[in-house]
Amino acid sequence: MLRTLYKLSEAQSELQRICDRIHTNQVIEQEATVHEILNAVRSSGDEALLHYTAKFDQQTLTASELRISGAEVDTAYQQVSSELLSAIRLACKNVKAFHQQRLPKNWVTFEENGVVLGKRYTPVARAGIYVPGGRASYPSTVIMNAIPAQVAGVGHLVMVTPTPQGHINPAVLVAAQEAGVQEIYRVGGAQAIGALAYGTDTVPKVDIISGPGNIYVTLAKKQVYGTVGIDSLAGPSEVLIIADHTANPVHVAADLLAQAEHDPLAAAILITTDNTLAEKVVAEVDRQLAGHPRQTLTEKAIAHYGIAIVVDSLEMAAELSNQFAPEHLELEVEEPWELLEKISQAGAIFLGHDTPEAVGDYLAGPNHTLPTSGAARYASPLSTETFMKHSSLIQYSKSALNNVAEAIDALTGAEGLPSHGDSVRLRVQDND
Repeated sequence: MLRTLYKLSEAQSELQRICDRIHTNQVIEQEATVHEILNAVRSSGDEALLHYTAKFDQQTLTASELRISGAEVDTAYQQVSSELLSAIRLACKNVKAFHQQRLPKNWVTFEENGVVLGKRYTPVARAGIYVPGGRASYPSTVIMNAIPAQVAGVGHLVMVTPTPQGHINPAVLVAAQEAGVQEIYRVGGAQAIGALAYGTDTVPKVDIISGPGNIYVTLAKKQVYGTVGIDSLAGPSEVLIIADHTANPVHVAADLLAQAEHDPLAAAILITTDNTLAEKVVAEVDRQLAGHPRQTLTEKAIAHYGIAIVVDSLEMAAELSNQFAPEHLELEVEEPWELLEKISQAGAIFLGHDTPEAVGDYLAGPNHTLPTSGAARYASPLSTETFMKHSSLIQYSKSALNNVAEAIDALTGAEGLPSHGDSVRLRVQDND
C-alpha cells in the first residue's frame, strides 16, 4: 500500500531515504564481483564473454555466434506487427527531430587586434549502447540512445543486449535497425560493458558507452570510466507527481504504477495539497494493482518506495521536489506553467493533466535517459552532446600577442614557470 505522510520532517526524511536507496544495496560485494568480471574480460576477451554468458544467461555460444546476424534482424521484422513497426518509426522520427534541434554548432569570433576564438564540435568515432534484457526488454531504450548518437554523427554504433536462454524481443532488433545500429551482440551484464570498454577479438572497443542497466551494469560503467566515456550512472527509475484538487486520482495512480512496474527499487511519489485526492489515489493504487501482470514486482516497489505526501501549498510541494531532484516530474495541477517557475531541479518535466510520463518514455522526442537518485541537481538528459566533444580554437596575431605579453609574464612569474614566459617573450622580441 502507498504510505501517506503529513509531517514535513517525515516527508523530507523519507525522500532522502528513497534518494539514497541505490547506495544501500550491498554495493561493496557487488563492486568486487564486477571488478573480477571486468578483469577477466580484459585479459581473456571472448573466452570470458562466453563463460559469463553461459553462467548468467544460460546460453552456450561460440565466439562467432556472439554477433546477431542480419538474417536474424530480417526475421525480427517478420515477427512484429505493422502497427508496432509504424510506432517504432514514429518514435525514431520524433526523437530525431527533437535532437536535431539540440545539435551543437561550431562557432568562431573575430575580436580586435587579430584574436580569433571558437569551439569546434566533433563526434566520437564509436559508441556502445547497452540495452537491458532481463525483467523486460526495451526497444524505446534503443531509440533513445542510438538516435542522438546518429544525429551527432557517430560513425559506428555498437549495441549489446543480454538474451537469456536465447530469447530476445524482436522489437529490440527492429528498433536497432531503424535507429542505425551497425552491430548487435548477444551479451549483457558487466561483461558486456567490459567488452565495449576494452574490446575483444569479436566485440570492438568503443569511445563512449550509454544506456541503463542493473546494478552490475551501473557499477561496471563506473569502473571503466576513464578508459571510455559514459553517459551517466543510472539508478532505479523514479517519478514524482505534484497534484492539486484538479487531478484525476485514477490517472495519478496509473502514473505511479507505470513507474513502479519497472523495478522493485523504482520510486513512485505523490505530493499533493489535497488530502482527499491522496486518500483516493492510495485506494486507486490498490485497486489497479489487483491482478496486475507484474504484480509482485510492482507491489514491492510501492511498499518500499511509494509514498503520498500531503502539504499545505504548491510552493512547499515544489520545494520538496527540488530537494529530491526527481528523474521524472509530473505537474498535474490547474496551472502547471505557473508552478514550473518554482521548479529548478528535475530530469524531465511533464506539464498538465494530459501529459503522462509514458509519452516521454516512448515518442514525444526528448530523451528518456535521465539523471536519477538526485543527479538532476547537476546532470542533464542524454543528448547529442553526450556523443560529442569539443575543441577550443585560439589564434593570436603578432599585435595581439604583444598586447598581452606583460600580463602573461606576470602570471608565469607568479607560478614559477619561466619557459612559459619565454615562449611569449621570445616571440615578442622577434616581432619588434
